[in-house]
Amino acid sequence: MPVLQEITKGKVPVRIFTRDIEPQAYQQLANIASLPIVHGHIAAMPDVHLGKGATVGSVIPTRNAIIPAAVGVDIGCGMNAVRLSLKARQLPDNLRKLRGEIEDRVPVGFNAHKWDNSRDRACKSLSGDLDRILGQHPAIGRMMKNIGKTWVCQMGSLGGGNHFIEVCLDENQDVWVMLHSGSRGIGNNIGQYFIGLARKDMGQHLHQLPDKDLAYFSEGNPHFDDYVFAVHWAQDYAMQNRREMMKLVVDALRVHLPDFDLTAEAINCHHNYVAIEQHLGHKLYITRKGAIRAGAGELGIIPGSMGAKSYIVRGKGNPESFCSCAHGAGRRMSREQAKKRFQREDLERQTKGVECRKDKGVIDEIPAAYKDIDEVMANQTDLVEIVHTLKQVLCVKG
Repeated sequence: MPVLQEITKGKVPVRIFTRDIEPQAYQQLANIASLPIVHGHIAAMPDVHLGKGATVGSVIPTRNAIIPAAVGVDIGCGMNAVRLSLKARQLPDNLRKLRGEIEDRVPVGFNAHKWDNSRDRACKSLSGDLDRILGQHPAIGRMMKNIGKTWVCQMGSLGGGNHFIEVCLDENQDVWVMLHSGSRGIGNNIGQYFIGLARKDMGQHLHQLPDKDLAYFSEGNPHFDDYVFAVHWAQDYAMQNRREMMKLVVDALRVHLPDFDLTAEAINCHHNYVAIEQHLGHKLYITRKGAIRAGAGELGIIPGSMGAKSYIVRGKGNPESFCSCAHGAGRRMSREQAKKRFQREDLERQTKGVECRKDKGVIDEIPAAYKDIDEVMANQTDLVEIVHTLKQVLCVKG
């Protein structure tokens, strides 16, 4: 579908690929469009919804500046998926042991691995990069002095919230592993630190912004380079974290399943990040907050909720979306609203046939709290084409 709505009252227009958007998110997009640093237009994906500071499901192009709160605190959050040489018939009838094996090997929630050499090896290149960054950017060192090596032990861990690990089946009954996570505690620390620093740096100009969380660093600001180094390091950490988790999940599956191979190259893509790209004839900082890159021919992953379908897609490189597409179904209601509205019985009914937690601790992730993934996909036929349709049979939640 083409652009379905447009906001024109800001410095640049906002092009929206859905009619399903709540008033608060609409206003939030208008606020971002009023900033002097935005360039060209802002694109809002079909899963767009209210976020903190900036709208989730938005693509924000800026010239010579970055908004830390638009990138957010789960820096580099994204997806990883791989197809296995297994068919659905080779899975056991009861998947509980498989789920238990995965949960034993991959820490979830606030848990982390114990210190060992494998964690150290997984972080070796990141440690070297971090040492160089700290030498060149003392401000980052001051921010990280209390973090210690926690980030090393969190390498290969899931986290909580909407992060998950799933075993899925595609339209050919092939088995896939798919997971969703980001840069864990260290990404949160980096994000919170620089969001606060941006507000402080703007000083008396902060009150001129429509939202204090839209404070930004401009090129030439003493902290701009610090942030660029730190955010890209956190994005690299998130990418490696997903690779390490995928290894652990595959090892867990080998305990209970016949010998298998990985038959498709893993897709590993961010959907909360900033990248330097060429668009509209300029070098721009493209912030995708709840959006994935969908350049022509590029493969991506669009997950539904834990009771709905997910999709492997191929990008069409649409310039209207800055070569981007939706990152998932998108929330329809807040976590607190979902907890008040639904009961455990609702969760059990909506996740029927999926081996997963069905307790009150994950009611905020109930499928009905999310938008209809099929409607989201129908609204972005100009942005991506569907390559595979996945349906989960097992889900591990934080």
